[in-house]
Amino acid sequence: MATGRRVPERCEPMWVAGEAYEPYVGRWSRPVAHRFVRWTGAAPGGSWRDVGCGTGAVTQAVLDVAEPVTVVGVDPSAGYVAYARKSVTDQRAGFVLADAVNLPFADSTASVAVSGLVLNFVPDAPRAAAEMVRVVRPGGLVGAYVWDFEEGGMEAIRAFWDAASALDPDAAALDEAVRFPLCGRAPLGELLVGAGLEDVDVDEITVPTRFSGFDDYWQPFLGGQGPAPAYVASLSEDHRAGLRERLRSALPRAADGSIALRARAWAARGTRGT
Repeated sequence: MATGRRVPERCEPMWVAGEAYEPYVGRWSRPVAHRFVRWTGAAPGGSWRDVGCGTGAVTQAVLDVAEPVTVVGVDPSAGYVAYARKSVTDQRAGFVLADAVNLPFADSTASVAVSGLVLNFVPDAPRAAAEMVRVVRPGGLVGAYVWDFEEGGMEAIRAFWDAASALDPDAAALDEAVRFPLCGRAPLGELLVGAGLEDVDVDEITVPTRFSGFDDYWQPFLGGQGPAPAYVASLSEDHRAGLRERLRSALPRAADGSIALRARAWAARGTRGT
C-alpha cells in the first residue's frame, strides 16, 4: 500500500495537549505510577521532584502514596504544565516549566527524584539522569520507569506498530521499539548505574489495559500526542482507513466487544552515595 504521507518522513511526537494525551496513554500511566511510587520504597515525607511530569500522573501518585512534604513537577511543555496545575490541586504540589537536562533546583535539595515515561524521549538521557542525581541529597533516591515497547510489553502500542509496518515498510523506523533502545531492563539499569547511583534495582510493572471497544482503542490515536498518533496524522485518509481496519481485524475482542490487553513498564531505582 502506498503510504500517502503528507508531512516529512520523520514524524515527531507533539507533547502539547494534556486533554489528548490522557485517553491515549495517560489513563494507563496512572495505575503504573501508583505501583511505581510504592515500589521505590521511599520513606514518608521529604521533598520530591517529578522530572517530565506531563499531565501530573506521577505527581498525583506521590501525593497519594508517599506522604511528601512537597513535590515539584517539571516539564518543558507549557500545555502539560497547565493541565497538571488544573488536575493536581493538592497544596503540597507545584509545577515549573523547565527541561530535564537543566533542572532549576540547587544541588542536594530533594529527598527523591523520579521520572515516569520520559527518559526515552530526552535527547540526552544520561545528562537527565545525572541532573536527577545532582538534585537529591546524599542517601537520596532516584527512580524512573519507561514503557516496554517490545513484544509482550505495551501491547496497545505494539499492536499498532505491527499493523503499521505491515502496510508501510517505512513505518518500521518509527516504531518505538526501534527508536528507544533505552526501554529495556538492562539499558535502564545501566543508565542509573552510569549516573553514579548505588544499589540499582530494576523490575517490571504490568497493568491491564482494557478498552470498551475498538473505538475506545482507535480514537486516541487521532489526537496527535506521541509517535504513533503523529504517524497517523501524517497519513492520507485512505491509508489511515486501511490501518484502522487492519487493527480492527487483528486485535482480540471478547463477546461484548471489549479488548483486553496489558501494558508492561520497566522500573529502576538507585541511591545516591553518601
